[in-house]
Amino acid sequence: MAKSALLKSSLGKKYWMALTGLFLCLFLVGHLLGNLQLLSGGKDAALNFNKYALFMTSNPAVKLLSYLTYFSILFHAVDGILLAVKNKKARPIQYAKENPQANTIWASRNMAVLGTLILVFIVTHMVNFWSKMHFDENMPLQTITIENGGASNEFYVTTDGSYLPVSQFEQGILEIKNRTDFYDATAGVKMKEGYKDLYKITVAFFKNPDYGLIASILYTLAMVVLGFHLYHGFGSAFQSMGANSPKYTPFITNFGKAFSILVPLLFAIIPLYIHFIL
Repeated sequence: MAKSALLKSSLGKKYWMALTGLFLCLFLVGHLLGNLQLLSGGKDAALNFNKYALFMTSNPAVKLLSYLTYFSILFHAVDGILLAVKNKKARPIQYAKENPQANTIWASRNMAVLGTLILVFIVTHMVNFWSKMHFDENMPLQTITIENGGASNEFYVTTDGSYLPVSQFEQGILEIKNRTDFYDATAGVKMKEGYKDLYKITVAFFKNPDYGLIASILYTLAMVVLGFHLYHGFGSAFQSMGANSPKYTPFITNFGKAFSILVPLLFAIIPLYIHFIL
């Protein structure tokens, strides 16, 4: 009975909203640190980002955290919608002299709308990048071009730091199986593993002459929405969990405001940098 009340009551919903929201804030930081490698520039930017992508999709501990992240996103979204509906039903008739602007900020009054927009962004983001990384049979593998004696030769980059000539694959000496595994074509023995080139996919998406600019602008606007959502949600999460005291609340509030500006801003810089500078 107690467990049911914890899930169904408004207090319980706010508690779980806070927990999942704070967990997702940690995910944002980790995801941002990986994505910032796109801004590093230089010849190693692609390899560093693709190493990060491989680690995020192959490490067992990270996979477990990924499933927890998917659950948290869905639970946070559904719980938020149910809480908004429940609050609406609790007061179907508005007060005659209601003036919410005087007591609450705009973000707090529109958290459900902001959250819905973020959910739409997450879905489209996963379709364009996550799904390709996991399921696209035509996902390119990272290559590097090396100049030698006036001739240019292309090589596949392997996870052990060696290179395999693309010409050997064209000649049928080597072949690619399972999207990343390099095999001896004759013996059928696995030789090396390569990197899926998510860097190439990402850069091509935001630099696409047909929709790259629009995609970059929409991504940036999505980060503005995320910033407003975090601006209210970060501090509200701690308040819902009872962390509300004269000693710590000012710090939490100020940290939350800085977090809600800095993290979305850094995310927003990435597509703009790729489209206009890279």
